[in-house]
Amino acid sequence: MPDLPTPQNAAEAALFSECWDAVLSYADLCTSGSAAATQLATEAFTHGVHEARSATARTKNTGRRNPQLPRIPLLLNSVRTTAAAWEAHGQGHRLDPDLRLWLNSEKAARYTGPPLHRPVALRGLKDLQEPDAALLWLVEVEALPLPAVARRLALDPVAAAEELGQVRTLFRDRCHRNHLDTPMDADCRSYARLLDAVTRSPGAETPEDLSRHLARCVECAEAAACLRLHGGGLPAALAGGVIGWGGLAYLERRRRAAEAGLAGGRTDAAADTGLAEIEEAAPRIGRTGLLVAAVIVSGLALTVSLMPFDGGDDRGVSARGDAADRRPVADPGVSSPAATTRAEGSLVSPDPVETGVDTGSKSDPEPQGTPSSPARATSATPGSTGSTKSSGSTKAPASCEVKYAVVDQWTDGFQASVTVTSAKALDSWQIGWAFDDGQRVTQMWDGTVAQDGSRVTATAADYNRSVAAGGSFAVGFLGTWHDGNTSPDAFTLNGGRCTTAH
Repeated sequence: MPDLPTPQNAAEAALFSECWDAVLSYADLCTSGSAAATQLATEAFTHGVHEARSATARTKNTGRRNPQLPRIPLLLNSVRTTAAAWEAHGQGHRLDPDLRLWLNSEKAARYTGPPLHRPVALRGLKDLQEPDAALLWLVEVEALPLPAVARRLALDPVAAAEELGQVRTLFRDRCHRNHLDTPMDADCRSYARLLDAVTRSPGAETPEDLSRHLARCVECAEAAACLRLHGGGLPAALAGGVIGWGGLAYLERRRRAAEAGLAGGRTDAAADTGLAEIEEAAPRIGRTGLLVAAVIVSGLALTVSLMPFDGGDDRGVSARGDAADRRPVADPGVSSPAATTRAEGSLVSPDPVETGVDTGSKSDPEPQGTPSSPARATSATPGSTGSTKSSGSTKAPASCEVKYAVVDQWTDGFQASVTVTSAKALDSWQIGWAFDDGQRVTQMWDGTVAQDGSRVTATAADYNRSVAAGGSFAVGFLGTWHDGNTSPDAFTLNGGRCTTAH
């Protein structure tokens, strides 16, 4: 049972049941296993509760409002900062590989750097009164029905829709003011007034020069997403700007949990901001019973959020296994991971595996028994006489799957990651791929790189050699490109071909 803080009052008791499943859901995205997810969620929840208590005490002592996030996004930020502490203190191997890349990039530094350089959505939500911010977050990100949110926040159900519209407009105004307060160059400043005008009208077309500027400038693109209240992009703007890495994946999980009625919490409880007055004291809930109920609800919510759903959705991405789930949310911009020293691992001879030569086709492997065309003729197996297999031979199924993702791209460079899932347990690994556009790898982490022409080979470091059956590992790298930057092909693991995830 997680060792969580004992609730001090009815508002904190509601906090346990309403927020724990949200914290555990995001912690599960950030980690490499359920045990690590529970530990990360427990540590983050504890730190978040203490932070909320300290902020409440400062407000009472000084009489001044202390700008802070509502409870759920406050705790989600605590998950991110706790994950950063894990990475800094040698526990990074328990985190998701893509999150580790993000934590060592300039994107993560924005959340701890100067306040005026932090994401506009984060600053805008903090600038709202806490009940208003909670209303916006619960409806837009947690995807709870408005009547349920109204009951939770003790609002008039009839006037809740009108109040939500006013809060959206107020959030837009706060974001616009924060965007103008952000230190920016003359080019960005010249587009600020035009950006405000274009995003106010649902039918306004974006001028071509402004579109080009938004494609290059991360800060202005973030501001545009927050200022444009129409079009359904506000949930993604909030989740991406406030949470940071994994915001879209979290958004999709919460939407699915809400649709299944397993979002957790009591819809008739006090506001999760802790600001609603309790007229009559209710009997104190036993700590054990409260934690049992919270963990059961969170387990059900996670189960539903991980179930496969048919059909697409504009607002989210697929469940955890999809590459888009694990990609950083911030808009593309120049960012490179902090330089770190990696121990180089010695090369271990690959296991002999009977495989064919992958010509780079992105299609699925041919069915068993399908005659191979001359273009896909397989090579001789190890130990054979060297004769070419007949066209009627079948291909051995691939024992690995690769997900390739471009994290960032700029004028002549890019940052990418390669995530490999192996069906077999590995004592060491070496992966390879081929670039089609002459790209060159200039720096790699979590592996040692060698490149010969278009062919790239990455070898395991000392600390990440072993991989369990069904487990995954990843490398990240910086590279250069000139005429094009298409995804590579012909991926191999220890000499055996891999399929490519789409």
